[in-house]
Amino acid sequence: MAQTAVDPLVQRGEQLRREGIVIRSYELRKTYIMGDQEINAVNGVDVQITKGEYVAIMGPSGSGKSTLMNLIGCLDTASSGEYFINGYPVSNLTDDELARIRNKEIGFVFQTFNLLPRATALHNVELPLIYGGIPADVRIERAKGALRAVDLEARMYHKPNELSGGQRQRVAIARALVNNPSILLADEPTGALDTATGVEIMALFERLHQQGNTIILVTHEHDIAMHAHRVIHVRDGKVERDEKIK
Repeated sequence: MAQTAVDPLVQRGEQLRREGIVIRSYELRKTYIMGDQEINAVNGVDVQITKGEYVAIMGPSGSGKSTLMNLIGCLDTASSGEYFINGYPVSNLTDDELARIRNKEIGFVFQTFNLLPRATALHNVELPLIYGGIPADVRIERAKGALRAVDLEARMYHKPNELSGGQRQRVAIARALVNNPSILLADEPTGALDTATGVEIMALFERLHQQGNTIILVTHEHDIAMHAHRVIHVRDGKVERDEKIK
């Protein structure tokens, strides 16, 4: 009987999953053409992040960290190279396939919260589950559980304009957690908050990490990056250095 050929990318992905590697890139590149110039925003990046790690990606404006975040978060596709998230080879997926991977594998936390202004905290947290086709009774219980995890169950029926900045970010974090994603990807999560509230949010991330969540934090602020346990420094589209700090 003839054997069916196995896709080497699928094989590699299965091996990465067995090893507990949730993020793996090989020679990842993102090139933009601007007039007659070629801009290498991400220029041959090899990154490996294991399940349960708490990693900061840090770099100045224009370093390529935001482009790298968009590639890691499946918000954009690479010009070349390979990228796996939780064993899935995503480099050559269609936009629809990328959207499905994003919803299943990644919980996003943005600087500007990105909440629906007329929806309650509970409904905002439910949204990824609605997109995932989860039945109403199940998703309501899961959304309540996610709000409980960020100490905001008591405000579940409040709308964003009835919440403080820190509470809005907690709602955004609950929304990111509700699908039990492989990674929590936070882009400048304290950028719109005052210092004291930012400290509270970073304490929450530490608690979530201790509970087993894999967290990737993208920031240009050194003091925020120092909350992570490992810092990947990006400059000119490349990894300048990668250091464990805790």
